[in-house]
Amino acid sequence: MVIDVHTHIFPEHIAEKATDNIGNYYQIPIQFNGTVNQLLDNMQQYHIDKCVVNSVATNPHQVQTINQFVAEQVKNYPNQLIGFGSLHPDSENLEQDFQQLRELKLKGIKLHPDFQGRAIDDPKVMKIYEMAEGCCPILMHMGSTDSDLSSPKRLAKILDLFPKLDIIAAHFGGWSHWEDAALELALKRVYVDSSSTQYAVKPHQIRELIDIFGIHHVIFGSDYPIFNAGDELKRFENIPMTEEEKECIFHGNIERLLLKYKTNS
Repeated sequence: MVIDVHTHIFPEHIAEKATDNIGNYYQIPIQFNGTVNQLLDNMQQYHIDKCVVNSVATNPHQVQTINQFVAEQVKNYPNQLIGFGSLHPDSENLEQDFQQLRELKLKGIKLHPDFQGRAIDDPKVMKIYEMAEGCCPILMHMGSTDSDLSSPKRLAKILDLFPKLDIIAAHFGGWSHWEDAALELALKRVYVDSSSTQYAVKPHQIRELIDIFGIHHVIFGSDYPIFNAGDELKRFENIPMTEEEKECIFHGNIERLLLKYKTNS
């Protein structure tokens, strides 16, 4: 079984624009169009059983529309999709937005400090952590080449302040800052996902990161539509792993994390 914890989806009428913006921001080619239909096709082709889907609100006015869209896709494909909602720290109705997210049965929150313009440890983001702690996990974009809004050092501070908060630190804890992630987060109670990392990091370094964070804290992710799960799974073939380790990374860890919050759904 394989669960992909890190995929982005967009409504068809804006998908092309959204993926173009992502490609321009990161200066990388985008493989896919970001639609649900193409994600489902990829899942079938590469034998992915489930995907956690999200879409990031880049301004507060997008939050409720995005969450409704994600929830609708999960309702349409309940056996394949798991929804994470979006919150924006600048929203004047943050508690209402969170309540809507919960009423829509979304299982977690996706935050992107760089796209949302607020550092991980910005005072405005603290309210989100307070609401999420003990209630649902947060998938956090980590790492940037031109800012430190999503730096591992900032996340380490939050993990100390909120000891019961479950965070999945994307991109092995810090895209393009993997050494910092290992230094700052290794001894913290944090999950990391494997998305947008293996194309840039050698297999033996991935093995080292798995050992540093611990086999029960690494979760498979592709970062669709930038990459596809098939290629990401194939890259894992170059990394020596036991069957137990594969079970944990490819589905067991995320299943256990989501099960922890099942009674809150």
